[in-house]
Amino acid sequence: MTMRIAIITGVEEEADAFLPGRQDGVEQHGHLSVRCLDHGGHRITIGCCGVGKVNAAAAATLLASLHRAELLMIIGTAGRLSAREGDCFLIEEAVQGDYGAQRPGGFTHYTAGSWPIGPARVEAFRAWPLPDIGLPRARIVTGDAFIECPDHSLRLREGLAGDLVDMETGALAQVAQRLGLRWAAIKAVTDGANGASVGDFQTNLLRAARRAAEAAERSIERL
Repeated sequence: MTMRIAIITGVEEEADAFLPGRQDGVEQHGHLSVRCLDHGGHRITIGCCGVGKVNAAAAATLLASLHRAELLMIIGTAGRLSAREGDCFLIEEAVQGDYGAQRPGGFTHYTAGSWPIGPARVEAFRAWPLPDIGLPRARIVTGDAFIECPDHSLRLREGLAGDLVDMETGALAQVAQRLGLRWAAIKAVTDGANGASVGDFQTNLLRAARRAAEAAERSIERL
């Protein structure tokens, strides 16, 4: 069955890595440039939304509306939080690591979009399962900060059971839930979310972006 799939990425290199050079049209919506193509019998739109949760939410909402997307997808790179083995992951769950209540004793996490008062509870956004191509599974934590601090990485790992961290996936997942749409994500590791993250991200971006894109290409072919 043919699906309409909208894919977003945080940076241009991640979008360019998906079926490079393939397109049958390009659309411009404000700052969002969207490449349109067919792959595996499905209609694909892909664009770089820019870094952060607002950019991701805006692009996901726009593509869901304009292209009547049935599946919202994000691909690209992430920092590593846990020791889970692998360098490219199928995301099973997403949570937002900067949503909650700031209290005298520290920050208390809540489910994104819920009322951040009273007993704390974090319910993850669960992804739609893509076809199995042998990728390890992971939970990703999303927030509007690039993580260069091992102490904060530890808090996200222990407090939210995070395996990976990025700046967009949890926002796309929340939009999909609000719109009643499926969502999926594939993320490859660039860095360890620590003091070496900036250099490691820059060094590994192109290779990791291609790993995630290639995995997405194979997954879509099997839908």
